[in-house]
Amino acid sequence: MQVGARVLKTGFAIVFALFLAELLNLPSPVFAGIAAIFAIQPSIYRSYLTIIEQLQGNFIGATIAVTFGLIFGHHTVTIGLAAIIVIAIMLKFKLNSSLSLALVTVVAIMVYEGEDFLEFGIIRFITVMVGVFAAFLVNLVFIPPRYEIKLFKMIDSLQDDIIRWTRLAARQASEHTSTKNALNKFHSRLSGIENMYDFYKEERHYSKKKRFIQARKLVMYRQMIITTKKSLELLHRLNKHENEIANLPVPFRTMIQERLDFLLTFHEQLLLKFTGKLKPEHSKWVDEEDDKHADVMEHLIQQIAFEQNREGEEEFSSYHLFYIFSRLLDYEENLEHLDTLIVSFRSYHSTEKNSDLEEDFY
Repeated sequence: MQVGARVLKTGFAIVFALFLAELLNLPSPVFAGIAAIFAIQPSIYRSYLTIIEQLQGNFIGATIAVTFGLIFGHHTVTIGLAAIIVIAIMLKFKLNSSLSLALVTVVAIMVYEGEDFLEFGIIRFITVMVGVFAAFLVNLVFIPPRYEIKLFKMIDSLQDDIIRWTRLAARQASEHTSTKNALNKFHSRLSGIENMYDFYKEERHYSKKKRFIQARKLVMYRQMIITTKKSLELLHRLNKHENEIANLPVPFRTMIQERLDFLLTFHEQLLLKFTGKLKPEHSKWVDEEDDKHADVMEHLIQQIAFEQNREGEEEFSSYHLFYIFSRLLDYEENLEHLDTLIVSFRSYHSTEKNSDLEEDFY
């Protein structure tokens, strides 16, 4: 079993919240620990937003709890009615994320039946907020998230697998069902990448220079994800129409394989270039392939014209060539755009190094 950073942060946040509550001599410090559990978030920015939402939610919960307690007493039915009112208000103001902790605040306050009920309600509210602030401090200081490293690692790993399966599919060497199962897993991993991109996007920098660099990196990472999607779409088409490709003339099929190999190799080298392992100007070698690109299109037109003159089901294969080559061209255009972005970034920010990124890969 692997214990992640968030698990460790949760444990430290609970301990820190309990310690602060005891240091401030707050009664029932356990509620500070409970609040810390709810307040731990996967990013510093989300943790900051959580403080704002939890402050609003707990203020609503504490206000309703004190009001109902003073007017209607502390009967269990009254607690239930107060909880319903709090839920309605929270949903109205779209504070869903802090709803659970607000309900904890309601119950924690209304179960008390002493004469100093108002003072007790304020103290319970403060106790809960101590737990929220403790969780924020832990998230800010302890094991700061490195979402850029995680994001690139996920992209690189997924793309490596897609390239491997694409090379097999282009030669009809992969088993159809196995490729289909792999595609389903790839789509799931791609969703995880998009979530990680959102976490990285939420990172905040105080330096104007850092913010500018991150903005450019976000554009590159977004293009990496788009290009990965295009390569995944291409693999899906190759798998879906493997029979049509297998029935193509050998020279034409070989030409498709060579073009695919070139693009896949180019994609691998772009990832190397991004990590600083290749020179930025290395993309100039792509220009040498322009004539081959024109040859591919010319042969495609000839093959479609040839297939249309054939009878029976053979004509159906030419129809699917459009799907395959549209994905191929789309993939190629996105690779070229990604190359432009990487070269531009490396040219204007040559002194900007991410040692963790450059040392952890390849």
